[in-house]
Amino acid sequence: MHPTVRKAVFPLAGHGTRFLPMTKSSPKEMLPVIDKPVVQYVVEEAVAAGIEQMVMVTGRGKRAIEDHFDISYELEDVLQKKNKTAVLTELRRITNLAQILYLRQKEALGLGHAVLCAELAVGDEPFAVALGDEILDGPKSGLAQLMEVYREFGAPVIGMQRVPLSEVSHYGIVAGTEIRKGLYRVDGLVEKPRIEDAPSDFAIIGRYLLTPDVFGILRTQAPGVGGEIQLTDALKTLAKNRPVYALEIEGDRFDTGDKMGFLKATVRFALNRPDLSGEFFHFLRETLERETLRQSAGEGVHAVRPVQG
Repeated sequence: MHPTVRKAVFPLAGHGTRFLPMTKSSPKEMLPVIDKPVVQYVVEEAVAAGIEQMVMVTGRGKRAIEDHFDISYELEDVLQKKNKTAVLTELRRITNLAQILYLRQKEALGLGHAVLCAELAVGDEPFAVALGDEILDGPKSGLAQLMEVYREFGAPVIGMQRVPLSEVSHYGIVAGTEIRKGLYRVDGLVEKPRIEDAPSDFAIIGRYLLTPDVFGILRTQAPGVGGEIQLTDALKTLAKNRPVYALEIEGDRFDTGDKMGFLKATVRFALNRPDLSGEFFHFLRETLERETLRQSAGEGVHAVRPVQG
């Protein structure tokens, strides 16, 4: 029987420069997808996987994240007096989602360093890592999928998905031996390779299930790409010492730290909502039809691209 995974680490100290000027005063993880901040979607995914404790590694300017998951007595009192029962119930549900601990990463020295900051909080236990600006939408929680592999092998598991070869230089890329469909034993990892150097088109995404022996590697890990302590480099070292697996995560991934990823997530989750989908679908269809007519008449400023499935 392998130890139960009870904790998830959320590295949240990044500056969100791709969303400036908005993120000058608001954390990128608090950008709203419909009426919930991005980070709440990720916390709910962890809860759905059975994780009880969230360790949030934050930095300057991230106080709004703490406030969101905290009790707001004044607001709850106002809602109570106005008989806004449904909204009040939802706010209390958010507050009680999980036990949350906040730590500071005083310098943004890389994802590996952010994970290392959580060592004392995690202790000698297996733990998940979830990037707070990546939302997964699928039939099962992404972390729950990793958990199933961990329960089988008792070893670290990295979440991955295929990406176009033109994008491999933006990711850590997995080289591995296939165990069964969608599951690989890791032979090597390459951080942001050139196309010609990429060992595959499997990109590491922001979901990991790790064992505590990774901390010992991170403590002495030299800076890598970008002068930062890369988690990918530590996992590459770990894979030389013990089996490490990589699982192709089922579901669609939205990188909401990227403008296009954020827009796609907003459209997807709006269409998923029974209270919004009908009217929003008609709006999208009418907008596309109107823009297509304008384009065909030579009036459009931007070409209309086909909607990707």
